[in-house]
Amino acid sequence: MIAFSDGEKEVLVHKIKRYFDQELDQDLGQFEAEAVLDFFATEVGSSFYNRGLLDAQAVLAERLDVIQDAIYELEKPTTFREDLNKS
Repeated sequence: MIAFSDGEKEVLVHKIKRYFDQELDQDLGQFEAEAVLDFFATEVGSSFYNRGLLDAQAVLAERLDVIQDAIYELEKPTTFREDLNKS
């Protein structure tokens, strides 16, 4: 389960209450809104977390490709291998 700080939980519960009120025309109390948050954090939170990790891995892979290309461009030509073959 994803754990939230007290401040984060307060903001999220407020958003849940507002969503239920505005979109579903239902008035949720504090306890009910916290239960909804706990449900989503327990049941689907890992899916969102894992998706975030995949997105982070994709960004990192893209940046590593750029770095590898930049390093390759720094490479200087040598005749070292040609010199070894002459021996």
